[in-house]
Amino acid sequence: MKRPGATRVIVALSGGVDSAVAALLLLKAGYRVEALHMTNWETGDGYCCAGQDLADARRICTDLDIPLHHSNFSRQYRDEVFAGFLTAVRAGHTPNPDVDCNRHIKFGVFLNHARRLGADMIATGHYARVEHAPRLRLLRAADADKDQTYFLHAVEPSALAVSLFPLGDLHKSEVRTLAREHGLSNHDKPDSTGICFIGERPFRQFLQHYVPQMPGPILNAGGAVLGTHEGLPFYTLGQREGLGIGGKQGADDAPWFVAGKDPRRNALLVVQGHDNPTLFRNWIRAGHLRWLSEPPADLGSGARLEARIRHRQATTPCMVSSSGRDEIEVQFMAPQRCPAPGQFVVFYDGAECLGGGSILESGLAGAAMPPAREALGHSA
Repeated sequence: MKRPGATRVIVALSGGVDSAVAALLLLKAGYRVEALHMTNWETGDGYCCAGQDLADARRICTDLDIPLHHSNFSRQYRDEVFAGFLTAVRAGHTPNPDVDCNRHIKFGVFLNHARRLGADMIATGHYARVEHAPRLRLLRAADADKDQTYFLHAVEPSALAVSLFPLGDLHKSEVRTLAREHGLSNHDKPDSTGICFIGERPFRQFLQHYVPQMPGPILNAGGAVLGTHEGLPFYTLGQREGLGIGGKQGADDAPWFVAGKDPRRNALLVVQGHDNPTLFRNWIRAGHLRWLSEPPADLGSGARLEARIRHRQATTPCMVSSSGRDEIEVQFMAPQRCPAPGQFVVFYDGAECLGGGSILESGLAGAAMPPAREALGHSA
């Protein structure tokens, strides 16, 4: 790699505090820093704050005295991320668009545009670490609560090879302190939430613009009808809120949770209790695998790794075996709550993120409710 003073780095500047401090740290390290702000979603519904984010990015570039580039990748985002997201949702799955956004937009379209602008490397405000030598490794961040390697596991290794993550060794509190001490105008700006670039909004209401409502029965384990759902795509395994059956009590007054979906009957299956055994699985099958280096050598006989099926979830030991196709079976040492088709399982060897894949189905760790044997995500 070139020395910092000879390296032109273009930072993905969102307008938030994390990417602003990433740019600040690169400047302090002697890099030649410029910024590129992406607009990836444009609506007039009041939820997407693209205009405010661009204004914030301009102020940060003024604070840091660095050039700002701006490009609109809305078409690419809709084609390469949002279209696939809708396809998965319509199939009743639970996709994670942040993973595809990182792979296709931030470390794909953005990277290519930055190269056209003359960048040697790119940088983002992700909480992760990357080692470029002696071999490329994606490592968990120092701040375990903010670690974002789960969302980065599918990025092409060639993109990671020219990427910098200046926040990898910092905690969020330290990032806020640095922003305040250096007079950055967005030092107290709240963190963004919600779907990548689309923002935080009433999710079901948003989806109804793209996915038709198909009401059907909400059934308990005995097959009794407790209410009516608005359409299976609007619910995910383990969901509690928005079921509208809070007063339909069974043997006790425990809340209801989504345990499965039965497409044949267009039925939403529910059980009572957060820790109901029906909600737990001890194995999953995953496909669409992406490894950041070579797959573990012992996949054929069973590789002992750690995995997580959600961001911020603690990793858990597992045995990962290849099925001879582009699929694997994962046996967890401890049952996992509600792994849903479409979610990602991501693998680790200590601090190193190895890659991951999309969950296709899961197996029950406890007794199954009879209707669940035909339900999406509830293979017996």
